[in-house]
Amino acid sequence: MIRYDAAAKIFTLSTPHTSYQMKTDADGRLLHTWYGRRLPDSCPDMAEPRAPHTDPGCWPDLLPLEYPAPGTADNRCCAVCPEYADGTEAADLRYASHKILPGKYSLPGLPAFRQDANAESLCITLWDAAGLQVELWYAVYPDCDLITRAAVLTNTGSAPLILRRAASACLDFSPRPLELITTDGVWAGERTPHRAPLRPGEQTIGSVRGIPGHAHNPAAILCTPDTTETQGEAWGALLVYSGNFALTAESCEAGTRLLLGIHPYHFAWTLAPGQSFAVPEAAFVYSRQGLGEMSRQFHTAIRRHLLRRPWADPQTPRPVLINSWEACYFTFDEQRLLQLARAAKQADIDLFVLDDGWFQGRNDDGTSLGDWVADPAKLPDGLPGLCKKVNDIGLDFGLWVEPEAISPDSDLYRTHPDWALKIPHRETVAIRRQYTLDFSRPEVVDGIWAQLQAVLNSCPIRYLKWDMNRSLANVYSAALPAARQGEVYHRYVLGVYELQRRLTEAYPDLLLENCAGGGARYDCGMLYFSPQIWCSDNTDARARMSIQYGTGLFYPGCTMGAHFSTVPNHCTGHISAPQARMAMALFGTFGFELDLTAYTQKELDGLTPFIAWYRAHGALLRGGDLYRLVNPDAANLGAAWMTVSHDKVEAAVFAVGTALAGSGGHCPRLVLQGLNESVAYTVTDGENTETCSGFVLQTLGLPLPGDYGEAPSKIWYLKQV
Repeated sequence: MIRYDAAAKIFTLSTPHTSYQMKTDADGRLLHTWYGRRLPDSCPDMAEPRAPHTDPGCWPDLLPLEYPAPGTADNRCCAVCPEYADGTEAADLRYASHKILPGKYSLPGLPAFRQDANAESLCITLWDAAGLQVELWYAVYPDCDLITRAAVLTNTGSAPLILRRAASACLDFSPRPLELITTDGVWAGERTPHRAPLRPGEQTIGSVRGIPGHAHNPAAILCTPDTTETQGEAWGALLVYSGNFALTAESCEAGTRLLLGIHPYHFAWTLAPGQSFAVPEAAFVYSRQGLGEMSRQFHTAIRRHLLRRPWADPQTPRPVLINSWEACYFTFDEQRLLQLARAAKQADIDLFVLDDGWFQGRNDDGTSLGDWVADPAKLPDGLPGLCKKVNDIGLDFGLWVEPEAISPDSDLYRTHPDWALKIPHRETVAIRRQYTLDFSRPEVVDGIWAQLQAVLNSCPIRYLKWDMNRSLANVYSAALPAARQGEVYHRYVLGVYELQRRLTEAYPDLLLENCAGGGARYDCGMLYFSPQIWCSDNTDARARMSIQYGTGLFYPGCTMGAHFSTVPNHCTGHISAPQARMAMALFGTFGFELDLTAYTQKELDGLTPFIAWYRAHGALLRGGDLYRLVNPDAANLGAAWMTVSHDKVEAAVFAVGTALAGSGGHCPRLVLQGLNESVAYTVTDGENTETCSGFVLQTLGLPLPGDYGEAPSKIWYLKQV
């Protein structure tokens, strides 16, 4: 998988279908020479002349550098920027050594794609004579087209230095027309794809909120203009990080440079002599068969090599849950909750989740965050009493927490006001009437961990929803000197990772679902700890078509928290047919977000076939390959997709929305993908069953339902005969 040609000084990393190549030039600079279709084993030198031989002085500004730094006449955006004790901000990085190792590298304190005995790693060491060593780490997984990258930066000098920029990876492309796809949005409208040709100069998405945020996701695609779902070249990039990030595509005469890593805003990390800094991991996939194949490779890699066990295994069932939030909000007592649990049991739901409002004095969003003790006015027997009664009904019990937050009106704040992020001599900004705890401090992490342990040890809690409902502000830590305040943002993220590490190691069978005001922290760093993330606070089926489509460009459906909710939808006011709402929820983790006590017995009985269908086909939904058949348009009026098992034996097909309906008596058809053309499949929609060949299904397709004025929503299950 990793080969080194010592004579030509060429490194070639190969996956089943792709190759990534670098070489060192005569001056010891590490150049990026190729990332694309798999190269022959003879390892040809794919380096291209990028500068006129008659003008060597302009070469640094045109060379495809693997990890560029300032001060070397390369005036494009840089990957690393050290500030030495004399005020110099420059680094001339040259090759020092390399090693090829079995297995996957790891990064101290950071999530990353996991160890795999079949993987292989490469470490290339670069150095700057002034005192900076850069270890560039690469890993190749043989079962998917994934290549990961990271860097470890070490001060080898005799005086402290400050890192002003620390990117995870850089990719230089030769001049060619390319387009950039990012997934962007707002609260309740996260991860909507945006695609545009690259223009000259820098195009950057990022976040300085302390979390990735609703506006941009730490992922992007560069593709050729002709790229579609099924054809064309696409290079996908993901960042395994949950804090401030920057992703930049710079286009100039030398080509295109793609750079991703920690956002440089308010980042200044001091390294004493001998100290090192690990940069978050980046992951890359190349596809020459369009966006669909790129997505499928990312999905496979995330499922197999990022999610934690037992939840990484598609055969491990995920519980069908009901969350109390939209049914009760803050207004409930124990009897109200038990009524909801009984209705959920009648619908054959597995898990009851108590959302916000369960802890002392919490009747609105203005109090009590940080006081993780049950409110006796609502729960007279505490969490153990409620949990036992829910278990007696026949459901498992889950709970909502917001561990990173603290209310000014809370016992924790009255005891430890210094635990909140706050700037001295300035008024602390309250967002949603709450502050943020300073998770850059180990004693704060320890304090919250003690509270969470007490809660989780009090009764058998099977599921925990970890929420984070605001951006960071007043980013100043009382535990650090003024010269090191530029470390707080990153140290905060390390504190979150440390707490989630303790949580998942102490309770390995706990199903953890991350959330951040909906989908504001949907990234691979969080997925390392929690196998599912609440996709959006917007559960409207029509809106979810776009949200889940954009999310699915990078992340598999088994990671998307998705619930069937009431109509009119609490977020949009839209009314969607039950089957449309079911289709969107079934594509994700599948749960319910509504007041089932208002349902009649007949209506409750109408839910059970979908729950049974999910249980029967859950492994397919969690582990199959996604094929997007009809992408949602700007108005979110229609979409269709399917999931196919790796062996092509079975598939599930979903079609939702009015845009799929015919007109003038014409009955449109949905052409399928990913099947075996040479075999026959039984096709059932729950009412009717027919047999069709894979060839017919992939040429003529399935007839779509929908009379005039009716929204066609349909779910099919296919199985090889």
